[in-house]
Parts: sequence; structure tokens; C-alpha cells
Amino acid sequence: MESQPNNPLHGVKLEQIINDLVAHYGWEYMGHTIKIKCFIDNPSVKSSLKFLRRTPWARTKVENMYLNMLKNRNRKS
Repeated sequence: MESQPNNPLHGVKLEQIINDLVAHYGWEYMGHTIKIKCFIDNPSVKSSLKFLRRTPWARTKVENMYLNMLKNRNRKS
């Protein structure tokens, strides 16, 4: 496997990304920011994983939200 030292998403599973975002922002904020049904209507990690694995545009938005969260955390440290 190739080393990707400059890629903060390398080695991070989608489930972990969702769990971290929910812990940091909550479902309501996530649903307001990224308007997808799996974040708004009866949200769960399982339904989100299923949708995001099949929907590249939505996964990209979630990954970008995660990267912004990491960037903001690093600024505060």
C-alpha cells in the first residue's frame, strides 16, 4: 500500500468520519449544511453509510466537512 503522508483521509474509514462529525456537530447541523435525507429524516450511521457509499457527490461533501473540522481543530490547538 502506498504511503500518503499529506492525505488526512488516508486510513480513515467512512464510518469513523461520520461518527466524528456527529460527535462534533450533531445530526441537525449536518442535515442543515448538507441537505441529504439520511442526515435529516431519522438519521443513523447505518443509513448514512449506505447512502454515502453509493453517492459520490454526497460523500465528497461529507469528506470536505470532515477536513474543515480537522482544520478548525488544528487551529485551536
